[in-house]
Amino acid sequence: MAKRDFLQITDFSTDELNKLFDLAVEVKKLTKDGNSPTPLSGKSFACIFHKPSLRTRISFEVGISQLGGNSLYITDKEIELGKRESIEDVARVLSRYVDGIIIRTFSHENVEKLAEWSTVPVINALTDFTHPCQVISDLLTIKEHLGTWEGKTITYLGDGNNMARSWINAARRLNFDLRIGTVKETHPGELVNIATSEGAKVEVMYDPVEAVTGAHVVYTDVWASMGEKDKAGEKGNLLEKFQINDDLMKNADPGAIVMHCLPAERGREITDTVIDGPQSVVFDEAENRLHAQKAILITLAG
Repeated sequence: MAKRDFLQITDFSTDELNKLFDLAVEVKKLTKDGNSPTPLSGKSFACIFHKPSLRTRISFEVGISQLGGNSLYITDKEIELGKRESIEDVARVLSRYVDGIIIRTFSHENVEKLAEWSTVPVINALTDFTHPCQVISDLLTIKEHLGTWEGKTITYLGDGNNMARSWINAARRLNFDLRIGTVKETHPGELVNIATSEGAKVEVMYDPVEAVTGAHVVYTDVWASMGEKDKAGEKGNLLEKFQINDDLMKNADPGAIVMHCLPAERGREITDTVIDGPQSVVFDEAENRLHAQKAILITLAG
């Protein structure tokens, strides 16, 4: 089997994604029953983290352990990609030691180069451009709560960041309507045009009420991502009308679910009454990072 990477959702076909979700459901049930499979027995994974992490690091490390493997936590003190050592050399050295590389960093281009030179699978655990593992976990959560994403309307509100772009990539492969509620200054960019040219149902809206009306999923993220906290005030002023609150949720489908990839800045992009309310599935979503990523690991390990 040829080496596969998971750098963006579009690295997998629609059929491969559907198989991935079926596997995640199966692995989650087995894990809950105390029978987690161990296909990674004897395998080791390098977990390179250049950004702080709660869910991503712990879910990957626990997932690898539950699957019988071993993980190595590596910070930028050990590997400064392209500084202390070239990305090409890092990739070739790690490929001699480990069975896979998981990386959470800033530059997406660096991750692409790492994957190009690595002979073992590379998983993007977040870059400034995309966060594919998160949206796979989100879609698993939608499947659990709504039965399917087929024909549903998913509304993402806020900054056109790596999360928005990951949702656009998901819409390029799966059958749902994606609305992105934002302002012109935080538009997610050219990827919208690429997606629509392929037939994906993606629309950018500048009115939060219009964006949420009839939506089955209402989703948000922090307005200023890691590495952009100096812009928090500016983006807060631009996006304040896109806060998910009780009044805005009245416009969504009555059975709508609310999602947030966390960490949340409560009282800014989402209120306490919503994130802790009956429509919120935020913590189911957080748990599903573990199960979805186990499915990704098993798939790439063959």
